[in-house]
Amino acid sequence: MIVAKKYPFDNVKGISLKQLTEHYKLYDGYVNTINKIWSIPNNSKDFKDSNATFSKLRCIKLGESYALDGVKLHQLYFQNMTSGYVPINGPILDKILEDFNSVENFTELFKETGKSMRGWVVLGIDPLDKKLHIFGSDAHDNGAIWLSYPLLVMDVYEHAYFMDFGTDKEKYMDAFLQNVNWNLINNRLGMYYTLINALNHNILLNNKMKHRNMFY
Repeated sequence: MIVAKKYPFDNVKGISLKQLTEHYKLYDGYVNTINKIWSIPNNSKDFKDSNATFSKLRCIKLGESYALDGVKLHQLYFQNMTSGYVPINGPILDKILEDFNSVENFTELFKETGKSMRGWVVLGIDPLDKKLHIFGSDAHDNGAIWLSYPLLVMDVYEHAYFMDFGTDKEKYMDAFLQNVNWNLINNRLGMYYTLINALNHNILLNNKMKHRNMFY
């Protein structure tokens, strides 16, 4: 069972407490839903009618990915906007300059992606090319990139801003960016490098062991 995390919404500037608390209720609902889904016994005998058009297990699995992604995305989103604004700095600044040429270009592209999406914008780093990418999705379970590591997450569903900003999504995105704690984004980037280095180290060790075992 998972428990909904609490966030210091009083730290947020330019977005009302009413907007944030109503938004939080949706996140809390996803937590409750995934707990219900995960309480269903993993008994194959209960799902013998399974098919890809309509079946009990299909409904469960679709609901599981939607609710679980809803939980994880909202946790990343609330965390990176409630930790107190810290200007962009450090390794993430260097990486943005390397992959987007300038902070201004990155910011505008991030916002333009937000305008073009109905659900989420995620700045992530992908191990395939080791570069930053701005990903967009129309729903929690649509557009996620497997194994890419999320660094900065922005909700662009209308429920995230409509109460305060109406249809002015750009004004909401400006307010969001004025609340980002870039030290936190640096911490996430550091966690990614730690994970990748550990994975590569384990692969190297396994290869050495296999090579050694060939001679015994």
